Amino acid sequence: MMIQQLRYYVSGQARSLPAYILEQTILNLFGWMPTILGVGARALAYRLIMRMDGMAAIENGVRILHAGNVRLGKNVYLDRGVYLHALPTGITIGDDTFVMYHTMLHVFNFRDLPRAGITIGKNCFLGEYNVIRGQGGVHIGNGVYTGPMVQIVAVNHVFSDPHRPIREQGITAQGIVIEDDVWIGAGAKILDGVRVGRGSVIGAGAVVTGDIPPYSLAVGAPAKPVKDRRELNGSAPSAGDVFLGKLEQLKSNGG
Repeated sequence: MMIQQLRYYVSGQARSLPAYILEQTILNLFGWMPTILGVGARALAYRLIMRMDGMAAIENGVRILHAGNVRLGKNVYLDRGVYLHALPTGITIGDDTFVMYHTMLHVFNFRDLPRAGITIGKNCFLGEYNVIRGQGGVHIGNGVYTGPMVQIVAVNHVFSDPHRPIREQGITAQGIVIEDDVWIGAGAKILDGVRVGRGSVIGAGAVVTGDIPPYSLAVGAPAKPVKDRRELNGSAPSAGDVFLGKLEQLKSNGG
């Protein structure tokens, strides 16, 4: 029983026992080092356990599981407390993308779901304390910005049978697509099965349960498009309005 538990633990950390030993050795030797010296050391040493297309700046305190399934583009920045769990189908982060303090990118596909994984494009910015769960597959385009505490969750629990525990009824995992040039305000939630169209703005605190057309301003719970950005004629809400939730006013005054 103990051997089985140990095998399960290792399988959640790395693809094999030798990979686990190598990854944990590198992460523990270099992961704690502060300041620019640590950033430089990790930029070199982490090449032994990750796929890195160029130089990446990784702060101390970043936790990485299944590091062999992580690919970082050029000039990627991972802030302190970032957590990457890439079992087994991987996490890809494009060039010049910033992942900020305590953001979690979590695949952990122990159910062998066919579309699992997280792909993030170039020139993106993920704010503090974001959570992205990629069991159904999350594809984020280029130039996507998120405020703090955004959740993008490509998995859902089945609960239709009230006579069985929810944990025994399985999950659904359809996937999420966020197209290029999307801005997601603070505290917004993007749920499974959703596509957010190119150029859209999602208001702070919105709960997105259905597709959002391109260039929409969408607010509310559930989120609804209330304006087309192409019709604003220079009267767009300010950055603070998006992040502080003032886009809600558009629903009551007709935009």
